Amino acid sequence: MTYFDHNATTPTDDRVLEAMLPFLKSFYANPSSLYRHGRIARSAVDAAREQIAALVDAQASQVIFTSGGTESNNLALATLPSQGRLAISAIEHPSVTEPALRLERLGARLNIINVDANGLITQDAIDKIIKEKPELVSIILANNETGVIQNLAPYAGKLRANGIRVHTDAVQALGKIPVSFNQLGVHLMSLSSHKIYGPKGCGALVFEKGVEIKPFLLGGGQEQELRAGTENVAAIVGFGKAAELAKAGLAEYSAKLLALRELLEEGLTTIPGLTIFARQANRLPNTVQFGIPEIDGEMLLMKLDQKGIAVSSGSACASGGSIPSPVLIAMGVEAGFAKSAIRISLGLANTPAEILEFIDLLKALVCQA
Repeated sequence: MTYFDHNATTPTDDRVLEAMLPFLKSFYANPSSLYRHGRIARSAVDAAREQIAALVDAQASQVIFTSGGTESNNLALATLPSQGRLAISAIEHPSVTEPALRLERLGARLNIINVDANGLITQDAIDKIIKEKPELVSIILANNETGVIQNLAPYAGKLRANGIRVHTDAVQALGKIPVSFNQLGVHLMSLSSHKIYGPKGCGALVFEKGVEIKPFLLGGGQEQELRAGTENVAAIVGFGKAAELAKAGLAEYSAKLLALRELLEEGLTTIPGLTIFARQANRLPNTVQFGIPEIDGEMLLMKLDQKGIAVSSGSACASGGSIPSPVLIAMGVEAGFAKSAIRISLGLANTPAEILEFIDLLKALVCQA
């Protein structure tokens, strides 16, 4: 199989698996236990926390382990005061949009921050939302569908200056571009392991000291009493190792992915009528989303699957339906055209030969349609 869906998940790096195995087979003790094997497990969790903090320019004490990006996003939005006002961008992942809508149903006031045709939030949109005086604003750092990277730091600075708490979903940005919690100036940041060649089922919420976290899970003192439950030690160790590898290889990884993306886009532009969404915006080096008029995206996806090529029609957490991408709709893309969307998200194992073979196959399939 040719795998072009790394924004949905990445394969676990062999070095990550190697780091995890001792904590599945030998050092399986509960990290809250006081005897030797428990202390070894606790030390491994602490080391992973340091590795993740180092990747995002934060302190280890600011990292709470969770089950993944979805839980981290939900936990971040739960910091909203009861009956408070929340603002989210129109291009958020469903794990931000859905809890925001639930908060609205429970009495919160919800504002949507609009984006332009390239999927970018503008200064005017930020100024407008500041006038609404929300207590919390959530802005995704890099969109999982289009790959568009927001100019977050100055916006976060202005929001902070107006007493507004800022959360960012940095799940897709992590490991692809530099991500600094301190330089972005946000109060809360969501991360996930399986987007950076770590295991599924593990994530983190990075928080600024002084932000009141309202735990969902009660019944234990784990994670500074902010997330009860015995830690998934092996997964946490894997996340830490993946973070260490991502930090060490970031420049090399980004350059390789960008070269592959440029080769892909060069080939895509030879297909008549094809549009690369948000092509003029600053995007993740691995992500391309495109549409072709009169082509059904999900049908094209299935035809590619039959040929052994895995792609996506949008967010893996919202695919499978006939509703066009809310991200593309927010960018002003016509609904019918939005349904033609295909996302390619490249990874470290992909090769130029795979790109060229894909372009040839795509041309053939489009001609048959």
